[in-house]
Amino acid sequence: MIPTYNCAGFLAETLRSVLAQDPGPGQMQIEVVDDASDRDDPASVVANIGRGRVAFHRQPRNVGHISNFDTCLQRSRGELVHLLHGDDCVRPGFYAALQRGFDAVPGLGAAFCRPSYVDSSGKLLSMAPAEAEASGVLVDAIPRLALEQRIMTPSIAVRRTVYEQLGGFDQRLVCSEDWEMWVRIAARFPVWYEPESLALYRMHDNSNTGRHVRSAEDMAFTRVAIDIFQDYLPADQKAQIIAQARATYARTALGNAAQLLGQREWTGAFNQYREAFRLAPKVALSRLLGAR
Repeated sequence: MIPTYNCAGFLAETLRSVLAQDPGPGQMQIEVVDDASDRDDPASVVANIGRGRVAFHRQPRNVGHISNFDTCLQRSRGELVHLLHGDDCVRPGFYAALQRGFDAVPGLGAAFCRPSYVDSSGKLLSMAPAEAEASGVLVDAIPRLALEQRIMTPSIAVRRTVYEQLGGFDQRLVCSEDWEMWVRIAARFPVWYEPESLALYRMHDNSNTGRHVRSAEDMAFTRVAIDIFQDYLPADQKAQIIAQARATYARTALGNAAQLLGQREWTGAFNQYREAFRLAPKVALSRLLGAR
């Protein structure tokens, strides 16, 4: 399921990456769900690249990316659901690798691979740290996934019945809705990890992540997500995990602020500094005093 919004310039590459692994319509539904794009024409890309193999559904009005994700879930028909942003890609072998996890563990809730990050031109920026050396059920998945966002949406597939049991993405979140979902899943189901990097997450100014940095909504909703998922955590680990997660993202906010200052984005820098103090005031203060 491929949610899109004003990203038709990347969509052809996204579709080709899926179609290159297409096992056929009897085994895989491929559908683009567009959130009423108003600056490009994803339908024409689907027609040109999909050639009848890829379905297209357009929202009658813009509903926002979280509701568009939920439309993807509602329209999906398969046993396993892969949400692939319309500006991201998968590498050869993605579906086969994650399928092996679901085949190996009947009660598996989700399977994800190590993601890589690329820029708008497709240039490799970085690769996420490896969670394990070999494929298998992720050890200590709940605390590990709650400490920091380790799963990018295009890198994970989720069993359909898991979404049906747990519900869709939390509408209270504008950012970090995916992080909250992965922690919610890990709290109830085993999660499989594939160390090979088979998914590409694109970093650019118009991505969901990029749009919210200057307003610091990325950090504000990170803080809200932490508040929401703390109730999923083991009671004896909750306080430590929450404190560490808040400290981690306070440091991230300070790093964002420093970068924005370098770009003379004064308001954005202030917003990020403010969120750093809201996340972990002691960490933020000690970092700032140390910098002086």
